[in-house]
Amino acid sequence: VVLACGGGSIKMSFLQSLKSVDFYRKLKKDLQQELTEASLPGAALSVVAAVVMLGLIFAEFNSYLTVGTESKVIMDHFDSSTDDTLQVNFNVTFPHLKCDYASVDATNFMGTHDAGLSARVSKIRLDKDGRQINKFEERTKPLNHATEEKHDGPATSLVLTSDTFEAAHHRHDVMIVNFFAPWCHWCQKLEPVWEKSTTQLSEKFPGDERLQMAKVDCTSKASESLCIKNRIDAFPTILVFRKDDTGSSLHESYHGERSVPAITAWSENFLAQVKNQVPKTRMVDSDKDGVADSHHGVGCMVSGLLHVQRAPGMLVMQAVSDGHEFNWETMDVSHTVNHLSF
Repeated sequence: VVLACGGGSIKMSFLQSLKSVDFYRKLKKDLQQELTEASLPGAALSVVAAVVMLGLIFAEFNSYLTVGTESKVIMDHFDSSTDDTLQVNFNVTFPHLKCDYASVDATNFMGTHDAGLSARVSKIRLDKDGRQINKFEERTKPLNHATEEKHDGPATSLVLTSDTFEAAHHRHDVMIVNFFAPWCHWCQKLEPVWEKSTTQLSEKFPGDERLQMAKVDCTSKASESLCIKNRIDAFPTILVFRKDDTGSSLHESYHGERSVPAITAWSENFLAQVKNQVPKTRMVDSDKDGVADSHHGVGCMVSGLLHVQRAPGMLVMQAVSDGHEFNWETMDVSHTVNHLSF
């Protein structure tokens, strides 16, 4: 019993010694009322502190629940020059951009274009319902558009507006229409070529109204709705209309050489179709170079692969043409990315 009591006293003595180093001493309960006094500023400060603490707790909890995304570019380390390229595979559908205008380019972080060291790009023409028509073939040589042609005689092509278009459309078996804008550089170069081609066709087939050459000024208020209806987003645009067209008919567009011999030879093919001298078709290759001069494709599916430098950069798909001016207010480059991997 004596030993037990002695051990207890040692324990109490140790606890008393430990309490002597307490940095946070508190008042006895019976002295708190005498030594402390509540004040209005202190109460206000306490309320503000409580609100701030609750706000901080809520902000921290909300930050904890928020999902953050961080992107990092990590450069690869490679031992040989054959490993310094990256293969990019892609398949993109443009329902309202013709393959003639669709361009694929790669640029790196230094702004260098043609960063794709090697490329295999395929373009498939699509109709207005998105169905595949045929493969687009790139021309091996650039088109030689006539830029210095002169026409001294009067204008002989038929001028159409929204009010007069339908009547003329169904009066002639084939009507070839040049949709233009007076401010367009390429339209100005085409104007004498178009009028001279119309004159030559009229002289070669006098009195034959089965084929009619016409033109529409898309900047005129009288023709604006007609150009919107036919989705004219590039100038000049040459479309073919037939007497038996319906509301769902496809109109082929001309993308061949803009010269008097080329346009007249192409136009004569449609007159030969009316006379049943050649099979009827909406894809005409009048110069027999293996590339269709006119077709009814309205969209394009662009697919292939590029080998690009292993460096930050961009894969750029855009509307480009060396012989057209685009109306960017109506140009529709909406697209669907079917596949993209690297």
